[in-house]
This record gives sequence, C-alpha cells and structure tokens, in this order.
Amino acid sequence: RQADGRKVLRSSIREFLCSEAMFHLGIPTTRAGTCVTSDSKVVRDIFYDGNPKNERCTVVLRIASTFIRFGSFEIFKPPDEYTGRKGPSVNRNDIRIQMLDYVISTFYPEIQEAYSDNTVQRNAAFFKEITKRTARLVAEWQCVGFCHGVLNTDNMSIVGLTIDYGPFGFMDRYDPEHVCNGSDNTGRYAYNKQPEICKWNLGKLAEALVPELPLEISQLILEEEYDAEFEKHYLQKMRKKLGLIQLELEEDSKLVSELLETMHLTAGDFTNIFYLLSSFSVDIDPSKFEDFLEELTSQCASVEELKVVFKPQMDPRQLSMMLMLAQSNPQLFALIGTKANINKELERIEQFSKLQQLTADDVLSRNKRHWKEWLEKYRVRLQKEIESVGNADAWNTERVKVMNSNNPKYILRNYIAQNAIEAAENGDFSEVRNVLKLLEHPFQETEGFQEVEEDAEEEGATAAAADCSQETRSKQSYCSKPPLWASELCVT
Repeated sequence: RQADGRKVLRSSIREFLCSEAMFHLGIPTTRAGTCVTSDSKVVRDIFYDGNPKNERCTVVLRIASTFIRFGSFEIFKPPDEYTGRKGPSVNRNDIRIQMLDYVISTFYPEIQEAYSDNTVQRNAAFFKEITKRTARLVAEWQCVGFCHGVLNTDNMSIVGLTIDYGPFGFMDRYDPEHVCNGSDNTGRYAYNKQPEICKWNLGKLAEALVPELPLEISQLILEEEYDAEFEKHYLQKMRKKLGLIQLELEEDSKLVSELLETMHLTAGDFTNIFYLLSSFSVDIDPSKFEDFLEELTSQCASVEELKVVFKPQMDPRQLSMMLMLAQSNPQLFALIGTKANINKELERIEQFSKLQQLTADDVLSRNKRHWKEWLEKYRVRLQKEIESVGNADAWNTERVKVMNSNNPKYILRNYIAQNAIEAAENGDFSEVRNVLKLLEHPFQETEGFQEVEEDAEEEGATAAAADCSQETRSKQSYCSKPPLWASELCVT
C-alpha cells in the first residue's frame, strides 16, 4: 500500500462502529472517540485484484488505557535461524526490564504490590493474569460469533482488550470454520481457531519475556491456566445464553456442542437463533411449538442461500490440474497450493451437487427434524432447572431476563456496515449515526432503546431500528439474516 500510513473512510467507519458495538456488548475493547474524514484521497486496491480506486483519507481517535501489545515485547527477538531477521532492541534486557516494570506497576498495581520483593514471582503473576484475561476475552468473542481476522502478536493487547479492528466480522450463518478475512487464504484465523491462536500468541509473549521470566515457569502457567479458564468462562456464558441459571451440570457442555452442531447442520443464523430461544418454554403447547419451530427454521439458510454458499469457486480445469499436480509432484503442489483449500473446494462441489436435488420442502423438513431433536434435549434440561426451584414462574421470568441480556438482537453485520459506508462515501453520515445508536442497545428493547428509536425518528432516520420486515437493498432490516447480495461482500 506504498506505506503511506493513511487510513480510509471505509475501514475507519467499520472500526469506529465495531469498537463501540463490542463495548456495549460488554466485551473488553479499545473505544472510538471520533471519526474525522477529509477530501484528501489515497489510492487503495481493496481486494488486491489490480483494480485500485481513490478513497477518502480518514482518522479514527482510539481510546484505551494502553496500546502496548504482545508484539511490543518482541523488539528483543534474537536473529531468526532461517531469515536472519531480528528485533531492533536485541540484547537490550535493560529496556525489557523497564517495559515490564512500567506495564506491571501501571496496569497491574495489585501484582506489583503483592510481589514487590520478588521480580520473578511478580512477572509470573503478571503472565498468569494476562493469560486468564486473554482466555476470557476469546471466550466472549466465541459467544457472540465475533471473528477478529488478524490475530498476530501485534494485535493482542497487554491488558486483554480487543484491539485493531481490521478485517473483522460477526458470523451470520454458523460455520465453525468461518473465515472473515478475505485475504486469509489458509484459514489461520478462522472462528474455531481463535482460542488456539491466542494461546500460541501467549507462548510467543512468554518467549519474549525471557530471561526476566524463565520459559519453564511461563509455559507451565500457560498449560495449566489458559484452556481451563477459556472452557470455564465459555461454558458460564453459554449457560446464561441458554437460560441455565439454577444448576451447573456436566451435561451442559454436550448440550451446547449439540446446539452448535444443529446450527451447523441447518445453516442457522448464530445471533438470531440464540435470541429466539428465550421464547421457548418447557410446557409450550403443540400448536405454539409448531409456530416456534417455524420461526426457528426461518432463521436457517434457504436452498437458494445454500447454493450461493457452496457455489464452487475454482474453474473445473484449474481444480483438475491441481489434483493431478498433487499426485505427480507433491513438493511443487505444497509451494503453490494448500491441501486444505483443495479439500474445501471438493466439499463445496459435493454439497452444491446435493443441493441441486433438494427442494425447499426437503430442506425445511430436514431442518425441523434436527431442531425437534435438539429442542427435546433442551426441554429435558430446563425441566431439571424447574425441579430444583420452588417458584417456576419466578424462575422463568429470571431465565428470560438473563437470556435477553446475554443474547444480542443487534450486531454489526457486514451488510449493515456496508450500507452505512456506501451512504457515507456519498456524503450522508446519517446511517452511520443510526447504526451507532442501535449498537449502543444491542439487547432486547429496553426503555432506553425506545428513547433511541424516538430520537432517530426525530432526526429523520432512514430506517426504523426495530423494523425487521424490510428486505430491500437500501433499507435492509437491522436484525434479519443477511440478504443474498451480502454473500458477495469481502473484507480484506
């Protein structure tokens, strides 16, 4: 990008809106103070496809207690045995000591105070705390379907915040292998890999703290603390999302995994299905159950949507050549293509072929069957909650309240951001303001949310925040599944 250091309006709006959205979802994050644009232009090749265009230069004011990252400590890296590259401050342990003293005394004062007479113990306590904070942070991401996009060590905050909103994306249709970054060809930062990649980054931070924290100490902390903290926080959050507020049972983890598997099989919308579950009750009568099932399956992808999802992406001749090359010259194949990409393409072709034989009724029938099976398990689990309480009505009121404060109705979907960006690029920032107000109240409508709607109407807002029936390109509803055109959106 010619290293001009300039940000553009498109990515600035996305960062501004998403950092505020994350804050109001209760997820640790940097904040956005202002977004200022100008008439100055800069050339950007958005999709790296040889089609550059002029975009307006823009500045986002970011706010955080610190912008020190894991990568900040890698300035001390010794020369790489293969490339010879090294950090600019290699062999400067005096600077590493100063950085650790500053970070711990400023942002972890309770640790500094508790271990003021033992530096190694202090550094170990600091590493343990950032390990646990990072594990909890990623668990929060997973529970709202947030994908960061580029989780290298320089995008990991030393105080456990979500930092650097680049090619992020909230998952729509649940896919554990979802990749939000169009330039992540290998799926390194896929949704289901986020917990592991963040653990890997902590390992790199541990290496960068040597000799001030011996590796045998930090590695033991990482192995003992990270997975346990992630799983504990993730399950706690998922119990709240499912309204399991009374009991903590071992079977809950399986119930969650079976829910996600059902979502995956039915191509269900991650956000909307969780949101709908609060209206399910143990003693729902058969007719209302059918209505609920209808509503639930309406949040699953249609045949048309699935055909777009699984449409083959490679030219058949290209795929054939790649498969021949994989057999005849595996070493050359490894250099120019990845086995994972080829397997994914073969899977797409197989799925696309199957879809040609299916009707809308076939898909609906299959989806209803899958959801009936899971809902029966959910009903049995909720029944155990009821049996453990004295007042079932009070329990249900509290259950719905907890679910509605943990399952957002509104997230920053790509199509919502795109509509706001297109309007702003044409000089109309009203949609950015509307979306910002909406994201400040992501959960079920509250008194405060109604006030926001009234304010929006007073300002002549172009779309009512709670109207979920519109399906047009210009006035797409804020809480619906994404429209078909959104599947073409690519963020790099």
